[in-house]
Amino acid sequence: MTFTPANTVAWMEIPVRDIDRGIAFYSRVFDYALTKDESGPNPMAMFPVTDIGTGVSGHIYPGKPAAPGTGPTIHLHVPDTLEATVERFEKAGGTITGEIISMPFGRFQYGTDADGNSIGLFELAKG
Repeated sequence: MTFTPANTVAWMEIPVRDIDRGIAFYSRVFDYALTKDESGPNPMAMFPVTDIGTGVSGHIYPGKPAAPGTGPTIHLHVPDTLEATVERFEKAGGTITGEIISMPFGRFQYGTDADGNSIGLFELAKG
């Protein structure tokens, strides 16, 4: 029997040095509330998901971020426009590290969050 997942990515985790600061950063940038959950062995805060079982989500957790340029890049959908999200990203303490890259299916821009994690801010093409 062959298992073919609906999505290649099942889950993502982003390490942050301070969970409360991480919650504030991502909540401000993406304009949704991340809530601390301490029901497991470590505290975490989940990103919202609308399609449980078919959508992909993840969480932030207290951990040691990878050294700059050595960890993966997580691309997150912007809630409105790329420009508005970039503005919030920088105001919240993130750093934009590249120019906007346009492709037929959307556009994105690279940055690092307040902990140095590589983040892609992704806007799906309209239409």
